[in-house]
Amino acid sequence: MHEPSTSCVDGLAEALGRPVSGQEGLTTEGTIVAHWHYLDYFTDEDRIWTSAEWAQHIDDPHRQHPFPATYRGDPRVIFHVSVRLHPKDRELTPAEWSEVGYRLARVAGIAPPGDRESGRWIAVRDQSHRLDLLANLIREDGNPAVVPRQVHHVLAAECRRIEADLGLLSPREHHVSPFKANMLTATRPTTERLDPSIAAHLSDEAHRHLAVARRLVERAGQHLGAPLASPSPRLPAGFPAPRSPRGR
Repeated sequence: MHEPSTSCVDGLAEALGRPVSGQEGLTTEGTIVAHWHYLDYFTDEDRIWTSAEWAQHIDDPHRQHPFPATYRGDPRVIFHVSVRLHPKDRELTPAEWSEVGYRLARVAGIAPPGDRESGRWIAVRDQSHRLDLLANLIREDGNPAVVPRQVHHVLAAECRRIEADLGLLSPREHHVSPFKANMLTATRPTTERLDPSIAAHLSDEAHRHLAVARRLVERAGQHLGAPLASPSPRLPAGFPAPRSPRGR
């Protein structure tokens, strides 16, 4: 993770390995491998801007929402994180680099699934061995993004999962500093440390999906002339009971 900043210019220059320019064009079919949902609303048919225009567009929410822009009292609202391949890793395809960008943006709270008001962000890949995620922590609706308190731990854990999913080398297979080793241990999920609110949410989701499935089966049975009279669906053994709807 890099130090937060008030402008995307320096971070984009570091991601490119050269200064931001008003002459050089970057396209979503090449260097920009992943981006926020509403980008298509702003880009032209060619989906290409200069690197200076990309930096300015990421910075814009800072000017559009000057008061919320003091994110937690800090005007440095540009989030920047970079990930690198090990020298012995295989080359990733453009689709795999894109997946890495989306996954990092999601776990960092930059682009929550299904959230159409999330902030502006891009994943830049112009150097063969690395990818940079640049984001504005001010959302399109002017509110601050909800970033995990220990986001560096969350990102480290996601990188370990990405390595496993894509068959990449892990720091665990090489010399790793004590800090990184401890960070990996701290972020490894365990059932004992599952937050009660998360467990309740998972329970609610499971119960809701089971109820929907049962209604679909009953409807199919009615169409066949044989209505079902099965008991209410039961959650798997050991699964937390659903919360009462009171207080929602």
